[in-house]
Amino acid sequence: MSQTIHATINGLPVEAAKGTTILDAARQVHVRIPTLCKHPDLEATASCGICIVQVKNSGKMLRACCTAIEDKMDILTETPEIVAVRRSVLELILSRHPNECLTCLRNHNCELQTLAADFNLSTTDLENIVPDIPVDDSTQAVVLDARKCISCGRCIEVCQQVQNVWALSFLHRGFATQIAAAGGIPLGDSPCVRCGQCSAHCPTGAITEYDEVGKVWRKLEDPEAVCIVQMAPAVRVAIGEAFGFPIGANLTGKIYAALRRMGFKAVFDTNFGADLTIIEEATEFVKRLTTGSGPLPMLTSCCPGWVDFMEKYHSDMIDHFSSCKSPHAMVGALVKSYYAKKQGIDPAKIYMVSIMPCTAKKFEIIRSKEMASSGQQDIDVSLTTRELARMIKQSGIDFNSIPEGQPDCLLGAYTGAATIFGATGGVMEAALRTAYFFVTGKEAPSLDFKATRGLKGVKEAAVDVAGTTVRIAIAHGLANVEQVVNKVRAAEDAGEEMPYHFIEVMACPGGCVAGGGQPYGVTNELRVKRAAGLYKEDQAALWRCSHENPYVKQLYTEFLGEAGGHKSEEFLHTHYVSRPEYQR
Repeated sequence: MSQTIHATINGLPVEAAKGTTILDAARQVHVRIPTLCKHPDLEATASCGICIVQVKNSGKMLRACCTAIEDKMDILTETPEIVAVRRSVLELILSRHPNECLTCLRNHNCELQTLAADFNLSTTDLENIVPDIPVDDSTQAVVLDARKCISCGRCIEVCQQVQNVWALSFLHRGFATQIAAAGGIPLGDSPCVRCGQCSAHCPTGAITEYDEVGKVWRKLEDPEAVCIVQMAPAVRVAIGEAFGFPIGANLTGKIYAALRRMGFKAVFDTNFGADLTIIEEATEFVKRLTTGSGPLPMLTSCCPGWVDFMEKYHSDMIDHFSSCKSPHAMVGALVKSYYAKKQGIDPAKIYMVSIMPCTAKKFEIIRSKEMASSGQQDIDVSLTTRELARMIKQSGIDFNSIPEGQPDCLLGAYTGAATIFGATGGVMEAALRTAYFFVTGKEAPSLDFKATRGLKGVKEAAVDVAGTTVRIAIAHGLANVEQVVNKVRAAEDAGEEMPYHFIEVMACPGGCVAGGGQPYGVTNELRVKRAAGLYKEDQAALWRCSHENPYVKQLYTEFLGEAGGHKSEEFLHTHYVSRPEYQR
């Protein structure tokens, strides 16, 4: 039975469960204690000292983020002494921070900048001593600028504990401390899987996405280029946060309209590729399940961060991986082949842009020759949601009031099943809807497989498909993958029946709605609201199953032939390689 703590914060009585931190207890009575190193996703490191508070009539100064409130505590959060200490801490941090706010990607969206403004730190008496550390852009997905690091440790915590990648660490000690890839090697040579969760959790501009906005603008201004764009499911329910819309607002139509105004000749939707992925993936799964054509469980392959992680750390699972490309890679291959032929466009003139919630997509588009099945690189550049928001702002478009637009239907029409790809469990739910139909010839009694939904780190369920029990697992956040993969390995080693038939993995906690390229400040509350925006669209969709999409049917009739056939293999499938140099 939990014990209730009774205490006082700034004279306000507060009740909290035993173990509640002072920081969280203060929020219950609407007292704001400033923080810099603390993030709701992560365990407190207490590294910055900004959140200090005092116990009345005591000389103690406690760090609110990691100190549990105690019974009868009388806490003060805003005494002159506390404010002076916080200002001093901020001045020390700023003394080692470059004065480059105007040219930083985090300008007006930086936690350090915000706190400095809150404490009226327009000037400081301390000498500005910025370490001379080169920028590391070797991943071409995220950029590490260690000069802007404030040693909060968030990126290390998310990389090591949440993602289990261990690419980042602190080097040296004291004044010389810096963030770097483990051992000081370039980040591109490290175990980094480019998921971007480090950039999503960094409070400053020390880790950002690899910015390619300028490259796209130059192509849009090139009269010889045929610029074509697609956007991922999760982008539509997150970009509004950059323009003051409610969290989870679905702005699909506004994004289409903005992209056309920017000058893109055709606007497609990655959701079309998601429908196509389900047709191919469900076909592959049903064959494995009913004919033994491949090993079970089958693992999904839509997430490039997970693919990178698997090749590095779990290459013994390669045979279990679906060979399907991710949805945007499928659309890219079709734009430079099927679409180009129908429109009479030279594929060499097409400049294909993907708008993704993900930094790992920047690596995916160049990872193998199979991403050039059209005869050239299928996707020329992948931008994050954050980069798209900057482009819209640069373009002079009034995004808040622009009328909604429509996509080009040929590779733009989609179903509700495709939309939910953006949330953890969405790929599994979409695949089950179509797999059920492929096995039985009938729609599932309910299209809402709710066991796949929610933010539990590993979700397991058994689904009845016309008398056949299909055991599924869904893991999100790469650290959660270990327990699922280890259960599969244990069954293989023991010669026992596999615990699952089908497994979905998403590298980022919450799935793509909380991808490494999404707007900053993500928490579980935001993850839930963004996902809710996708499920709402699914419920209202004209078609809710991928096999119902008439434009996908047309594609198979006119170009691909049958699902899983020779041409589908050529354009829609890939292969994987073991990278043993990263094995632990």
